Amino acid sequence: MSSAPVPAPAPVVSVKPLVLPAPGRGQDLRVRVSAPVAGRGLPVVVFAHGFGASLEGYGPLADYWAARGLVVVQPTHLDAKAGGMAADDPRRPRLWRYRVEDMRRVLDHLGVLEAQVPGLAGRVDRSRVAVAGHSFGGQTAGALLGLRVLDPETGTAEDLSDARVKAGVLLATAGRGGAALTPFAAENLPWLRSPDFAHLNAPALVVAGDRDDSPLTVRGPEWMADPYVLSPGEKSLLTLFGAEHFLGGISGYEVAETTDEDPARVALVQQVTLAYLRHALGVDSSGWEAARLLLAEGSHPLGRIVSKAG
Repeated sequence: MSSAPVPAPAPVVSVKPLVLPAPGRGQDLRVRVSAPVAGRGLPVVVFAHGFGASLEGYGPLADYWAARGLVVVQPTHLDAKAGGMAADDPRRPRLWRYRVEDMRRVLDHLGVLEAQVPGLAGRVDRSRVAVAGHSFGGQTAGALLGLRVLDPETGTAEDLSDARVKAGVLLATAGRGGAALTPFAAENLPWLRSPDFAHLNAPALVVAGDRDDSPLTVRGPEWMADPYVLSPGEKSLLTLFGAEHFLGGISGYEVAETTDEDPARVALVQQVTLAYLRHALGVDSSGWEAARLLLAEGSHPLGRIVSKAG
């Protein structure tokens, strides 16, 4: 995406694990914070990892964003493989809800986290906050933007949106439930049964691979576009040609789970998501406008962007 302006990278400080007390969660919340060593008024992105991952993952995104002016906060959710949650743990049906509470806990304690990162205190703009997430993490981030999930225990779909969050990036995120799900997903992943996108009003960029043929749906790759298609408000959709679930390798450097490894595709995701976040958080819109022009229908071999107004 060479014709789009990209800020020059700066050195980054990254601190882990920072620990936030979390009564009622079963264990405290462990967090990683990455930020550029210079600059003031830095916006914040809180990132929700995919199922089984942790604060250790998604370096290709976290490192890239932090080196270019964003403070990236990565909580480790309860489903992390490193946590060793038992298959019969009573918290499992509500993993989705614990994840949302993790994100809100981070937002509640941004000042505490900021103070624990050397040189970061006083340099963060807590009025400019976005959320992002991949796969299960995309649904987690979506809940703070207005996505509603039918709680399997209460039978209600509560509004968990957070006014502190201005925008989001949803990467390879699940779509509608019901008949769109495979029997396995319907039986084992209750948070996918009835997501409601009708209240997802906040601005968001949805990123989907056109070869992301998830085993959780019978609809094929188009399922991952549902967060764009079914939600109101200002939205954009980046469709990546040839991309599978890990979008070329965003979950880590040289990770085995990437089935479609492609450095050029990862670079495109890095640049477009950064440009969108800078635009949505009021830093600079020139990169986003350049990306939209470059990735207009049929004009780029790696993908396309479509948008709809609020």
